Amino acid sequence: MLCRRYVSLKIFITSTSMGQQLDDELRMYKRMEKASRSHPGRNAVRSLIDSFDINGSEEKHKCLVHPPLWENLLTFLHRNPVRRLPPPLLACVLQRLFSALDYLHTECRIIHTDIKADNIMFSTGDDTIFREFEQEELTTPSPRKELDGRTIYVSRELGMPEALGPPVLCDFGSAIPGDVEHSEDIQPNIYQAPEVILEAPWTYSVDIWNAGCMIWDIFEGESLFTGHDPEFQTYRGRAHLAEMIRLLGPPPHSLLAQGNLRNTFFSAKSELCAGIPLPERVQLEERETTFEGQEKLAFLRMVRKILLWQKENRSSARELERDEWIQSYFPKN
Repeated sequence: MLCRRYVSLKIFITSTSMGQQLDDELRMYKRMEKASRSHPGRNAVRSLIDSFDINGSEEKHKCLVHPPLWENLLTFLHRNPVRRLPPPLLACVLQRLFSALDYLHTECRIIHTDIKADNIMFSTGDDTIFREFEQEELTTPSPRKELDGRTIYVSRELGMPEALGPPVLCDFGSAIPGDVEHSEDIQPNIYQAPEVILEAPWTYSVDIWNAGCMIWDIFEGESLFTGHDPEFQTYRGRAHLAEMIRLLGPPPHSLLAQGNLRNTFFSAKSELCAGIPLPERVQLEERETTFEGQEKLAFLRMVRKILLWQKENRSSARELERDEWIQSYFPKN
């Protein structure tokens, strides 16, 4: 009996970097396939249905087959003039994200390393928007043109679903095994954990730091750290560290002692000496501008479990999923 099913395809271009990314992504999906299926976080991670090759004009292209999703969190934010998630939706996104990370960290031994708004996508409650998309394409085909023997189509946006489905963590092209020691460069620049900037050993907790920094972009409407260097007018690690010190105070000696780049940024007395002025100290309470009263205190308690210099002191994904601020938005049984 034939059945009909909508899927989405991720098609890789033929380049060295994309080939490596595909190999890494497939390797991570194989790890997930061997992991527990009972962990609730498995449903908060984008699954892989299949993979195959397709012939291009010059070479073969690798394709990944996924269940269809709606749009990513970054695109969704742009629908809102203030570019901020409302608190209940933020709590939902974080609960799902930390559930996904707990599954990856504890069951799969995977570090994602690239958590950002465009790697979190909303699912849909049903296939309605895909059926409507298909019908619109049949009745009013997308404009297209021929160029160098290729057909190029104008993209058609999916419609708005009646209700948002649960958010899902996607894109494992930068993910790596977590059961070996790492010190290589990872993460989007402004989300880099301090141990990454210092080239100190890092582990699963880099994902926790990464998630904490992303919270500011999707909820406060600005980046917590920018790393913008006034001398070079671009991102620099020294500027990023100066911003961290401004917010968190000086880093502990134990962290600096592990960093290959300690002497690049700090003196023997553990003072920043990278040729950049140290900004005046600011409190986290001053950076948070949305909440008031007890809810502000609860929200900042959660953030302070994340934004810690020492990786071993950060809360785990499981602990954060159960945080009081997040759970306050979910009905009690």
